[in-house]
Parts: sequence; C-alpha cells; structure tokens
Amino acid sequence: MQDAPPRKNFVFKLDVLFEDDYLAAIHKPAGLLVNGNSFKTIANALTQNITRSTLSDVTKPQPVHRLDFPTTGILLIGKTSSSIRALNTLFKNRAIKKTYYAVTIGVMQPEGIITTTVDGKTSKSKYKVLQTVDSVRFKKLNLVQLEPFTGRRHQLRKHLSGIGNPILGDKDYGFENLILNGKGLYLHAYSLQFTHPFTNENLYLKDELPKRFKKLFKDI
Repeated sequence: MQDAPPRKNFVFKLDVLFEDDYLAAIHKPAGLLVNGNSFKTIANALTQNITRSTLSDVTKPQPVHRLDFPTTGILLIGKTSSSIRALNTLFKNRAIKKTYYAVTIGVMQPEGIITTTVDGKTSKSKYKVLQTVDSVRFKKLNLVQLEPFTGRRHQLRKHLSGIGNPILGDKDYGFENLILNGKGLYLHAYSLQFTHPFTNENLYLKDELPKRFKKLFKDI
C-alpha cells in the first residue's frame, strides 16, 4: 500500500509585515480562513511566504491567534516550537495589546467600554470614535478605534451590534435594512504591541488601513 501523497501548500502571495528568526507578522486579506480543514487557509500558504528559521527548534510556521474570515489585518506567526508556545502564553496572559479599526453605523457616544457575556464568558472591549461623516443611506458612519481586552469569538462585532452600532458590511450582526453588500466587513486588525519573548525588544507592529476606509474618511 502506497503512502498518501503529501498535502500541497496553498499557493497564495502574502504580504509579510515583519519577520525575524522567531516570529513573523503578515497581512491577512478578507475572505480567507486563518486555519481549519479547508485547503485555502493562511496556515497552508505560510511556508512559501515565510523564511525558514535557522534555529534548532524550527517548525512549520503557524498562526498563534485568529481573525474572522471577513476581517483584514495583522496576524502573528510563530516560526519555532518555543516561539509558538511563548506567543500563545502572551495571548493567554493578555500581554499583547491589540488595536482594531472599524466603520460603524449610527450615532455613537464619543467613547466607552462594553462589557457583556459572549459564549458564557465575560468579554470586554473599549472603543473611541475618531471621525464621523454623514451618509445618505446610513445617516452616520463612524471611524472607531477598538481595543479588545478579551478574545471571544466575534467579540467586537457582537459588542458594537449590541449597543446599536453594527459594523458596516456585517451580514451576521448587522441590521437587516442596513446591510451593505459586496464591500466586505469594515473591520481591520491594525496593530499588535508586545515585548518580544526572546529579544526583549518592544515591538509595535501595524498594518495600515485599507483603501476602502480611506475613501470614507479623510486624513487617516
């Protein structure tokens, strides 16, 4: 009986934002799963985009956190066994500061903290409105900076929908008469800030806002 042929890598060009021997950060485009049973995932495209580590515990590069299928932005990758463990620990201990940007619908308070239960667990997010523009269809659109203190599934999307300000393009948590089709979800993972677990360097890694955000708001 012959061995099964090795599973091929998903051929897909990724933008690498930062890389050293321990870890990397890439731009995740919309419409791709980070990992899972599907062949077309970020995880299956990493080997051809990430330089192989020269360290002794080098392993196949793998994402150490997740972004939703429609979300764009920065994704952190571990390149060695010890780095993957260390980065997972940083996320578990909430030692990595994550900043997102979203476009929301409707009139909002200038800033606030949202605390709810998501999937039976406490979840907490902080938001700040940076700009607001008038919209014929949506009345008001807001550029909002977001900082999740916890990492529950769809947390930011659920939190903003829960206060009556769903994210533009959110087909799951938006309001039926205010769904924007064809433009995707206006949620972007902008930056990660943490102390490098091996070099002790203070890293501030970011992924600039997509053009579609800049078309709605000036001077960003």
